[in-house]
Amino acid sequence: MTEPRNLPRHVGIIMDGNGRWAQRQGRPRLEGHRAGADSVRDITRASRQLGIEALTLYAFSSQNWQRPVDEVTGLMQLLREFLIDERSEILDNAIRLEAIGDVERLPPIVKEPLDELRAASAHHRGMTLTLALSYGGRESIARAVRDAVRDAVAGKLAPDDVDVERFASYLPTSQLPPVDLLIRTSGEQRISNFMLWEIAYAELVFIDVQWPDFRREHLQTCLDQYAARERRFGLTSAQLASDLDLEG
Repeated sequence: MTEPRNLPRHVGIIMDGNGRWAQRQGRPRLEGHRAGADSVRDITRASRQLGIEALTLYAFSSQNWQRPVDEVTGLMQLLREFLIDERSEILDNAIRLEAIGDVERLPPIVKEPLDELRAASAHHRGMTLTLALSYGGRESIARAVRDAVRDAVAGKLAPDDVDVERFASYLPTSQLPPVDLLIRTSGEQRISNFMLWEIAYAELVFIDVQWPDFRREHLQTCLDQYAARERRFGLTSAQLASDLDLEG
């Protein structure tokens, strides 16, 4: 078990491998997504029990709209079922549900229960579960730039005021801690347009387990890898040791 002081505050997960998991078993791709929903439930509960402050799951990308219509329709239905089935779990455990991405593009069967559960859990101070829906990292940054430009045109923002912190305030993740640990399942080693700004200093773990098979023991393996790494944030090991000596 990872010591609490070595836990990441914010974990992001690219949930990859649902379709290949289904195809490997000779089943329709949607069955892989359905099985993946069980992993979402287990990992959300495990993260809360471990004391992780924020968990962000890459559920549906901006590019996923280009998939076959039947698959997209099935994914939307699965999202709806998850939001309805997990409502009590989220509310009973003080989890705050959030969403990032172009959520206005989601169909009403998803958007309505999503909006309702976000509102019902908004006051919670337990773990924050964020679903990245119709999300893309580059699209998110472009949207933030547009908002900053609007403020500049309106006279609310001067060019010299734009620094890293000020720009980050325009991102939908501004109320979340920076991502400490990014996990991608299925063995693929790509970021796939996920939280490009937020993972600037994240530790990356690529695990060769497809998402429907990913469970809390696999999460613990990733957390153990994270805890064993030295996070320098541009400093040297000697500087970090000196800082720790001063704290002691």
